[in-house]
Amino acid sequence: MKTLLTMIDLVAVGGDVNDPVNFTFFIGCMAMMAASAFFFLSLNQFDKKWRTSVLVSGLITFIAAVHYWYMRDASMAGDVANVTAFRYVDWILTVPLMCVEFYLILKVAGAKQSMMWKLIGLSVVMLITGYMGETMGNAVMWGTISGLAYFVIVYEIWLGGAAKLAKEAGGDVLHAHKILCWFVLVGWAIYPIGYMAGTEGWYDMLPTEGLAMDVWYNIADAINKIGFGLVIYSLAVKKTA
Repeated sequence: MKTLLTMIDLVAVGGDVNDPVNFTFFIGCMAMMAASAFFFLSLNQFDKKWRTSVLVSGLITFIAAVHYWYMRDASMAGDVANVTAFRYVDWILTVPLMCVEFYLILKVAGAKQSMMWKLIGLSVVMLITGYMGETMGNAVMWGTISGLAYFVIVYEIWLGGAAKLAKEAGGDVLHAHKILCWFVLVGWAIYPIGYMAGTEGWYDMLPTEGLAMDVWYNIADAINKIGFGLVIYSLAVKKTA
């Protein structure tokens, strides 16, 4: 057993068992891949109208798993620029899909595509400005713009049009919507901690020294992407039963 664990450690972190960044990349990749298999293999048990939601959940975790594999390789090579690039390519594909999930579950209450595109547009602004803050400097300015886009998303799903549609739908849809809202409010809030740990700004006075930005990002991704999918899966099970 000890030998097996040692082998897993060596595979996970390329021989450096003390590197939490590479280790969380490996664990994140395996967790996302396992979640993808779970979502894809369960598709046939759902009614057609809920199958798309579960399929999107599987796509989110599968896209993340692929990018985590490449990020791990780049991290082991010390290529920070490529880690950041792969990270944001992953996010620019998966975060809008997470916004699509809100639209898909609220279609029963008459959600329109305009709401979906609004959320997608805000998520793209949030991500592009975050990337610019990490790679081009002036992290405070770009981070502020990114944060404003995030708070507009929070407003839309908690108090805006999405929230009203969820109340109209009621029952299981409303319950699932509220859980997803908490993921966005609390789970997505982990990302600014990683951002501040990896960039310079007024927040240098905060106790972020020694915090690895990628570890924070990896933890947040696992919680949010897999968690989102499990909420959608649970809703689909209830609506199919």
